[in-house]
Amino acid sequence: MNLLSKPDGYPIYAIVENVRSLFNVGAIFRSADGVNASGIYLTGLTGCPPRREISRVALGAEDSVPWHYERDTETVISGLRAEGVQVVALEQTPDSVDFRAFPYRCPVAVILGHEVMGVRPETLGLCDGVVHIPMLGHKASLNVSVAAGVVLYELLSVFEGRKK
Repeated sequence: MNLLSKPDGYPIYAIVENVRSLFNVGAIFRSADGVNASGIYLTGLTGCPPRREISRVALGAEDSVPWHYERDTETVISGLRAEGVQVVALEQTPDSVDFRAFPYRCPVAVILGHEVMGVRPETLGLCDGVVHIPMLGHKASLNVSVAAGVVLYELLSVFEGRKK
């Protein structure tokens, strides 16, 4: 597997594992474009462009952000790690860390999981870390595309802070 590369992109990647909603996939593309991410890896049952539902929300970001489909998330993780990419899952677990306090290093990839089931346990075991977004209200989680936007912008902030 080749590392996706966008010549002017930041060393930020998203791995989208088993996300059912094509609208969520489109929104993740749009957030990835917003942070000028280098690429998105779509895995498992995640839908791929070209799809009307993805395009409707992505508004062309599916054309500006390099992407690759790979059935097995494990293949993507091992390929990225071989290229020196830190792999972090976004999931609530007993050991997950607040996403704002995690020691990220670039290049970095964030794994986003199924809307209900989350990131698979087998996938979590392959990661360099697991982060969560604290929820202070009654609900336990954000929509996966919203959560992706929150974390991708945190990664951009970390990257830009280290560039200065």
